Amino acid sequence: MFRALVIVAGLGLVPRLASPVPGPVTFQAADGVTVYADTYVAGAPPAPVILAFHQADSSRNEYAPLAPQLVKLGYNVIAVDQRSGGDLYPPANETVQHLGKSTDFIDVLPDMDAALAYAKKTYPGSPIYAWGSSYSAALVFAFAAKHPHEIAAVLAFSPGEYLPDKHFVERAARHVRVPVFIDSASDPGEEAIAHAIYAVIPARNKVDYTPKAGIHGSSTLRDDRDPEGAAENWQAVTAFLASVPPKRR
Repeated sequence: MFRALVIVAGLGLVPRLASPVPGPVTFQAADGVTVYADTYVAGAPPAPVILAFHQADSSRNEYAPLAPQLVKLGYNVIAVDQRSGGDLYPPANETVQHLGKSTDFIDVLPDMDAALAYAKKTYPGSPIYAWGSSYSAALVFAFAAKHPHEIAAVLAFSPGEYLPDKHFVERAARHVRVPVFIDSASDPGEEAIAHAIYAVIPARNKVDYTPKAGIHGSSTLRDDRDPEGAAENWQAVTAFLASVPPKRR
């Protein structure tokens, strides 16, 4: 087998990587925590990859009805169980179950880094988008600011200053220059916070979308949670995704 690979290399040929397989996966965070996720496959590289992070007390199952629609649009999806979550969308968050507790919001940043590393390894060369819901919609700004050359776009559903430091998101957003889409619930308070975050983002391609009918977080795209507004929100998301050039990393 080794001799065969040497011959292939000598001919200037590179063996093809195995195609990504849909279904449950795990990967390790830097501190040793095992992170559970589901992969939804649209195609091999360079099809873009969306890292989908859930809201508080939730799990990757928040995206169970959403990821297949994104796949139809041509996006691979990795829906992640962060270590801060619960059973809002059963079955319960596996990362939390195996860790034995749900942590503070800020503690999930290593899980997001691990998801990025997994995506880079599994989809080499594909653009990677960070998608957050509620508290993770806040954290995706810090995540994108930390990885300016690896995150190609940000989608934040109901971002806010949910951390003890009430200027955390605003400071991070000032460093995000990739395309950004913000979606808020139909709530004046939530809209005001989203507007403030939007105002400091230096990106040229940025959208601050307020639907006529919308609810908190990525759930605004679920027909079962937002029957009056899901279709409208999907139209806005689809238009934004179409505006982001699928550049390779």
